[in-house]
Amino acid sequence: MMKDVKEARAGRFFIGKLQHGSDLLTAIEDLAEQFNVKVGVFTVIGAVKRACLSYYDQERKRYLDTVVEKPLELLSCVGNISKMEGKTVVHAHVTLIDREGRVYGGHLKPGTQVFLGEIHLQEVVGVDVQRRYDEVTGLNVFY
Repeated sequence: MMKDVKEARAGRFFIGKLQHGSDLLTAIEDLAEQFNVKVGVFTVIGAVKRACLSYYDQERKRYLDTVVEKPLELLSCVGNISKMEGKTVVHAHVTLIDREGRVYGGHLKPGTQVFLGEIHLQEVVGVDVQRRYDEVTGLNVFY
């Protein structure tokens, strides 16, 4: 039995378009705050003008950042919404492709600029999910 897993229910469902030129991470955070979503899961598809990603180095316990300064198709952006010390936290991973077929992926960072973003956001209710620092991983994780 997995002790760190909690049962929850689906709450409200939101679907819409993210603003052209907006920061992808900030747009998702703003949407969660606008509708008072404390816990949720989401997907986004579309395209970006530029991407800021990172890879987590597990041995050094730090992120290695990558910036891709060209238009990319957003194949998938999946993630979750929770709180940490009262602040909305969006944790998302993205998969992108360029016109030559090169694929990029990683942890979504601020600075990814939306060309087109279609979001599906599912609120999760009946559970309180917070984040806190985990010594083992060096990350802020669910608890």
